[in-house]
Amino acid sequence: MKIDPKDANSTEFYRLFSSVVVPRPIAWVSTIGENGIFNLAPFSFFGIISASPALIYVSIGHKRDGQKKDTLVNIESSKDFVVNIVTEDLARVMNQSSAEYPSDVNEFKEVGLTSVKADIVTSPMLAESPVNIECQQYNIMEFGDLPRRSSMVIGEVVRVHIKDELYADGALQFSALKALGRHSGNLYCGTTDIIEMERPSVA
Repeated sequence: MKIDPKDANSTEFYRLFSSVVVPRPIAWVSTIGENGIFNLAPFSFFGIISASPALIYVSIGHKRDGQKKDTLVNIESSKDFVVNIVTEDLARVMNQSSAEYPSDVNEFKEVGLTSVKADIVTSPMLAESPVNIECQQYNIMEFGDLPRRSSMVIGEVVRVHIKDELYADGALQFSALKALGRHSGNLYCGTTDIIEMERPSVA
């Protein structure tokens, strides 16, 4: 099977593409709107760009009608956001927050979660998440044509919060974190089935 993205149906190719690049980490992004309403939404096109400077990206697709999602609108307004890490025990409520609520709905309250004030940015942090990453907008890059446009938000990490019980000997205890990963469609996965391999050296 050989597939040319330019010839394929865009929806079908999205499903195929997101099935190949797995598992993907999930950025549970919290933001604040110009109206002061808190927004919370998950995105699985997410990753690290650089450690120095500390940069991450979250790719946010537009709505089916081409309009910007509330998360993107809020980031463009406040110039900041928080990435909250999703754990296995938060899976169902994370999925509930993926619904397209109106922009005047506080999604923390709607799904029964707790917002807490961040140290630096104006966007709130999610109290139930064991890891919160405060980010200031670094850049936004646009890709594609409407209505299938995607906006890659690059954030500079200004502070990372880790629950004390998950941090020991200078490292995050990932087995205790139990982060959730994203497959395609409605499928998710755990991240504790680990294979350890030392990086080889060349003589």
